[in-house]
Amino acid sequence: MKPVQIKICGITNLEDVRVCLETEVDMIGLNFYPRSSRYLEPEQARAVRLAIDKKAEAVAVFVGASPDEVRRLADQLDISSVQLHGDYSPKVCAELAREFRVIRALPMTAEFRPEEAAAFRECDVLLDAAYEELHGGGGERCDWNKARLTGSYARFSLLAGGLTPANVADALGAVSPDAVDVCSGVERAPGMKDHDLITQFVAAVRGAATSAGERMP
Repeated sequence: MKPVQIKICGITNLEDVRVCLETEVDMIGLNFYPRSSRYLEPEQARAVRLAIDKKAEAVAVFVGASPDEVRRLADQLDISSVQLHGDYSPKVCAELAREFRVIRALPMTAEFRPEEAAAFRECDVLLDAAYEELHGGGGERCDWNKARLTGSYARFSLLAGGLTPANVADALGAVSPDAVDVCSGVERAPGMKDHDLITQFVAAVRGAATSAGERMP
């Protein structure tokens, strides 16, 4: 069984990068949505990107940006993974997937059907709660049952939405994602991570994975 990967999203400063790297998370998300409290100006993002280096996978997070904007900023910062929230068609995602690892965010709305994920076969999918404006990071838990069913249509699934050190083990058991993505669940304020909570979250994910491995025949 492959270990569950860990993504910490909404990183805004070098100290938070340091803790993420010390705890050996797999992915670090940088937010380029101007309306977000975790938004990074390009110059600020450059310093954060340099600190990440190749020690973890940097993921550029966009909401509604044009494909050209995605390409320009990702190339400018030497980021090969992009996360897309908003109205991105399967065709646009497939085109970007020729150049980047694309993580397509799919909000688990009441109307969403799990099989819709199959349209994004060239992408990984992020299973998240549905938000009116925030497009993530609001601490709302998604429908774990719908997320589990959606994950079966994806080549690689990341579970997000209201995850914390206290509930992530239950989430792993209910959804069985390939990775978990946390933002507000390890913060003391928007854009400012709580280093103890990061450490606890990582330990909870790895402990749950170890326990699951021990139970396997």
